[in-house]
Amino acid sequence: MFDGLSRKNIRVIKYKGITKRETEKEQLGVKGYAIGYEGLIDYINSLLPSSEVIKNALRSETTVYPEIALRELIANALIHQDFSVRGTSPMIEIFDDRIEVSNPGRLLPSKKIDRLIRTTPESRNEILASAFRRYGICEERGSGFEKAVVAIELYGLPPLKFEELENSFRVTMYSPKTFAELTPTERIEACYQHSIVKYFSIGGMTNGSLRERFKMSERQRPQVSLVIKEALAQNKIKPKDPNNASTKYVEYIPFWG
Repeated sequence: MFDGLSRKNIRVIKYKGITKRETEKEQLGVKGYAIGYEGLIDYINSLLPSSEVIKNALRSETTVYPEIALRELIANALIHQDFSVRGTSPMIEIFDDRIEVSNPGRLLPSKKIDRLIRTTPESRNEILASAFRRYGICEERGSGFEKAVVAIELYGLPPLKFEELENSFRVTMYSPKTFAELTPTERIEACYQHSIVKYFSIGGMTNGSLRERFKMSERQRPQVSLVIKEALAQNKIKPKDPNNASTKYVEYIPFWG
């Protein structure tokens, strides 16, 4: 009766280094998605690198990845997987510099890869999505990726990377990088994702808000201006008010806003 689900257990693989050359640990889920979800999150957190922080004069350990982002990415992979794809399952792959969360099946035809953040909620598995909402795992509001982006911005992480592969969909969350370490593509994508978050909160992105996202100071304004200029050139963003003559206080929104 459930033969079609026999290979849909979640797989967690921890690699040594940044390639798949050497596997350190591999775990196959044996519980149902809902009942095993908290245990899954705890297990993944135990595999992640951590750093020591001081808050209220007390030292504590925290992972370099925000847990809320991890939760949202995993829940999204489980809910939106294509159960008709045989021989593969949702996977969480942990490398020294990133986490890759993938699920079987490509995006729904109505979805575009550059419009996934704050998109209208739609799932190929409505019953599963509804159950996850009842269990408090997700909200079914289309805000999962937005929550993840807000969290990684606070942690100073590079932007999320969305990829539609031959027969699967993958989201990658990277470990912290400084602005200087980001590639030009990552800087522009971070700018675009930040513009979406600001569009749905305060109405627009500014040079100042993007500097805050990159953890940069006022004297680094020209560097951020170059990122905005390139994002404009690539039609990732646009001025909120095209008639605003001021270059210092201009606000920007996503290209589709």
